[in-house]
Amino acid sequence: MRIWLIIKIIAGLAVAGVITLTAMLAYHIAVKPLGGIFQEIIPEAGSVIQVTKEEDFAKALEAAEMPDFEPGDRAFQKAHELIALGKIPEGREKLIAIVNVFPTSPAAPTARRIVSMMNLDEILSTDFKKGKSTYKVKSGDSYFAIAGRHDTSLDMVMHLNGMMELQNLQPGDELMLMPLNFRIVIEPYRKSLSLWDEAKFVAEYPILDMHGITLSPGKTVISSRRSALDGRAVLPTAANYRSTSKSILLKNPAVQIFPYDENDESPQRGIFIKAADIEELFLLTRTGNEVEIRSPKK
Repeated sequence: MRIWLIIKIIAGLAVAGVITLTAMLAYHIAVKPLGGIFQEIIPEAGSVIQVTKEEDFAKALEAAEMPDFEPGDRAFQKAHELIALGKIPEGREKLIAIVNVFPTSPAAPTARRIVSMMNLDEILSTDFKKGKSTYKVKSGDSYFAIAGRHDTSLDMVMHLNGMMELQNLQPGDELMLMPLNFRIVIEPYRKSLSLWDEAKFVAEYPILDMHGITLSPGKTVISSRRSALDGRAVLPTAANYRSTSKSILLKNPAVQIFPYDENDESPQRGIFIKAADIEELFLLTRTGNEVEIRSPKK
């Protein structure tokens, strides 16, 4: 009996020793080298495993086919999701990021169009008060004087105050006013005319045609704005002013921006955009606004 007990004890110790040795060997391989006999059994075990992983990753990257990806696509997809969920401000910020950060992305034209609609809805709404002020008419005031002092135009005064034509002013009358300090950026190579509030994108209008002109990069201003009917100038105070054709004249170079007419067989020299776009641009600008003509980026 004593012999069998001794044999069992020796066997148990042997099993325990094997288990302990296996555990230490596993620790040596996977966690931290233990040195001594373990280093002789498996030299630099940890480094071998690490190199093997790095080589596997490198091979996998070399073999992988990179997916087609255009800058701005993910931002546009996220913007679409946010707007669909009713999170308009968040979606709008994503679209603005595309306009500013990825201007050449395939998603950029659509982003600019949507942001333009959102911006102009606010700017032209009488319910949106940011950037607008209320002015109380004083004795001796005139529409021209009020517009001049507040960097705005008669067109914008009429729009914000719901006037079809200018009415007689009385002291104490209140007018909603908004300064028009936007700048125009013309990019002939991209056939784009855009409106900016300092560094903030506001709206974009496609250039449909450029006839008989060559534009050099530089800065200029709006020298005048013209309203005409049957070839004759019409003032904003006239009853038929709403029916006039609008155009914007730049100073140096003396280039005019006209409404596009596909039936005009002999168009004037200038830049042509949609009739509805020239009406909107006319409403948002005034004489003296800065205009920048850009060249292609190299």
